[in-house]
Amino acid sequence: MTEKIIKSADRVKDHGEVFTPNNIVKLMLVQPEIQAKIHDLSATFLEPSAGEGAFLVELLKQKMAIALSKSTSAVTYNRNCLIALSSLYGIEYLEDNVEMLVMNMITTFNQLYIQDITNFAKKPSKHVLESAKVIIRANMAQGDTLKYVNADGNPILFSEWKSVGSKVQRTEYTFESIVNQSGPTGTVQNASEQLDLFAGTDAFDNAPKAEQTKLPKYALCNWVDIYKQKLEVEG
Repeated sequence: MTEKIIKSADRVKDHGEVFTPNNIVKLMLVQPEIQAKIHDLSATFLEPSAGEGAFLVELLKQKMAIALSKSTSAVTYNRNCLIALSSLYGIEYLEDNVEMLVMNMITTFNQLYIQDITNFAKKPSKHVLESAKVIIRANMAQGDTLKYVNADGNPILFSEWKSVGSKVQRTEYTFESIVNQSGPTGTVQNASEQLDLFAGTDAFDNAPKAEQTKLPKYALCNWVDIYKQKLEVEG
């Protein structure tokens, strides 16, 4: 079956939409500087023009393999695979592409997790599968990367998923605050150097704390309990 790199001539004309072939994706990700980040489960990747997820799906596959290699039990694998997933972010302008992006990420995670958890347990954890859906839907945004806004014209929001011991703290930031604080994260600084799209970043650590004041504050929780989406109780 021939791989399609365009959906229609009109979409190419109107949006410049051309998908990257899988062999090119794999070739780009094999570069040593990218592999070093892939082997760090918490090192973040942002695809600012994610399409249907060619790069993000392949990154997820490779990061989940690393998560498996670093795990010694069901408990550690459940946590490690969610940490790996939480490090991947995408922005896509077209609605139908975002729907496919989310579906492809969920399908890939589910398939790999259900397959690999058998190394440690008889059956997969429904809590992990539900938490993965929450992470994917939070990390994949429909919007305009250059204007920092979503399809409704509101600021694009991204969640930081920060490990605190064996637990996770979810904190939301506007995408604009991350970019303005840390530089052009995930953008093409040099059109001939496409690898800039996949540079790991610690942007969340540097985002202005003032941006958090009007955003939800989530309670510290176990990684597998992310699906509960519990907010902090204000005193």
